[in-house]
Amino acid sequence: MTTNGVPHPPIVSRRQWLNERKKLLAHEKELTKQYDRVNAERRRLPMVRIEKNYVFDDPSGRLSLKDLFEGRRQLVIYHFMFDPSWEKGCPGCTGYANAIGDLGMLNKCDTTFAMVSRAPLAKLEAYKAERGWKIPWYSSFGSDFNYDFHVTNDEKVAPVEYNYRNKAELEVNKVPNAIVGEEHGLSVFFRIGDDVFHTYSAYARGTEALTDSRALLDMTPYGRQQDFEDSPPEWPQKPTYG
Repeated sequence: MTTNGVPHPPIVSRRQWLNERKKLLAHEKELTKQYDRVNAERRRLPMVRIEKNYVFDDPSGRLSLKDLFEGRRQLVIYHFMFDPSWEKGCPGCTGYANAIGDLGMLNKCDTTFAMVSRAPLAKLEAYKAERGWKIPWYSSFGSDFNYDFHVTNDEKVAPVEYNYRNKAELEVNKVPNAIVGEEHGLSVFFRIGDDVFHTYSAYARGTEALTDSRALLDMTPYGRQQDFEDSPPEWPQKPTYG
């Protein structure tokens, strides 16, 4: 509908609005239940041992992937697009980082969040200071990490793949993502002693809503660790959030 040149939803009585809202609520509840079912399926995904010794740069020195856990059980990494030749980070990834809220709940659920980019550490530190971010941000410059997790595509280094599609599939589907160069994503890792495992990765629009503790925990094997979740019985539950 349009009134005085302004397009808008239909104007109805309060009773009509309430009827329509209740219909929508039923659909929202269906969506929530489906979301819970998918999260339960995700928590049961198998995992793959990380065999390669990746090295990352941090102001404190050179770190291993295990070091990035900061002693916790789970690690969530956002693959922030920042090519070594760029002076600024990707605007879309910048918007993602700006939207990150208080992640204290993550830590109380034995989970660490960090960002990784291929640009040298000095560029990351300068951009981080400019934006006022406190999120741990590591450089994978000189490492295979970005290529192995398919957020940097270069056929000279590794076969092209993004969002679980190879180069031919990407071209056929005419996706707007980069077949050459940097892309974004999010990966989850799990630690048992000194052994690190890859459990999950999401790309493209699969990352856009993952900016708060609950949504990020939903991507991990242990989830939110609350009773309402359909998780294997040995999974931890009822963390102290307060």
